[in-house]
Amino acid sequence: MRKVWILAAVTLLLLSANRGRAEEFLDRADIPSLVSGLRFELPMYFCGEKVPLKDPEIRERLEKEMLLTLWDRAQMILEIKRSGRYFPVIEKLLKENGLPDDLKYLAVVESALRPHAGSVKGAVGFWQFLKSTGRKYGLTINRRIDERRSIFTSTEAAIRFFKKLYAESGSWTLAAAGYNMGERGLQSAIKFQEIKDYYRLYIPFETQRYVFKALAVKLIMKNPEKYGFHLTHADLYPPLQFDRIKVKIKREVHLQTVAAAAGTYYKRIKDLNPQIRGRHLPKGSHVILVPEGAGGAFAANLKALVKKGGGRRLERVYVVRRGDSLSQIADRFKVPLSSLLAWNGLSASKPIHPGDRLVIHPK
Repeated sequence: MRKVWILAAVTLLLLSANRGRAEEFLDRADIPSLVSGLRFELPMYFCGEKVPLKDPEIRERLEKEMLLTLWDRAQMILEIKRSGRYFPVIEKLLKENGLPDDLKYLAVVESALRPHAGSVKGAVGFWQFLKSTGRKYGLTINRRIDERRSIFTSTEAAIRFFKKLYAESGSWTLAAAGYNMGERGLQSAIKFQEIKDYYRLYIPFETQRYVFKALAVKLIMKNPEKYGFHLTHADLYPPLQFDRIKVKIKREVHLQTVAAAAGTYYKRIKDLNPQIRGRHLPKGSHVILVPEGAGGAFAANLKALVKKGGGRRLERVYVVRRGDSLSQIADRFKVPLSSLLAWNGLSASKPIHPGDRLVIHPK
């Protein structure tokens, strides 16, 4: 009997010492094969429109995107977790405007649900708007405010765009294609090829893959356990908790003051309002988010703090002139060169140019 207890104790010690490896092994053992991920249930739909998967070429295109999406498991886990935070907002706005729920998966394809996502072409935000397109559909985009980064305003702009595209094409699948490649390019391709079917149009390769990427995301997010993603509801990032308020200010206010008025900290205000660029809320009317429960007293708190001088600019901006050097500017304002570099994300070896704007904090 004693030997049995000794053996059990040793086994428990070994299991405890290798718990991490054991859990990792079990996790891997529970991942279905990639081949099993290609066994689709038919019929399949995107925005209520049937996907013609009986066509071997079309099935191959979906299989490719499924394999690539399943292979990058870490990225997919993050996207599933972020969906808990942002999908409630997107779903609500789509429903209120009578648009198909499946369009939410395009936001995953566009940005992986990251407010600060950017592309080499200059597209930014959840729905990857270019400046020109974003402004066309009602977004404020300048050096102080960039509403492409707001889940609310960017989704509202995307909805306006999708409505226009659907009105022109009569198909949500084609509307998705037009969103990716541009409405003029899509209409030109339809007219030239004399076919109005996304799956049979010869269009840019990125757009040929676009809907299939969304379909892959949809299949996984609708049934993550089938593909080996065993996340509980508690694993998802919680929905945004906030009060959405309107504020009108006569002059710019430092975001530290905004945070103080909301009873929170600077980073929290920046995270809730990614559309605000820099350290100040510019003068004018704004709709901003503050922590849940802080909205009732916010306006009065902000007014009192600004009246006391709490909204003043805490730093100045220096415009570089011809002949300036970083060391000369640091000496002129009596600040350490290392601090000047840190404030502006510069290195001593990186040249500055006339017209550059440098932030300089008080001593």
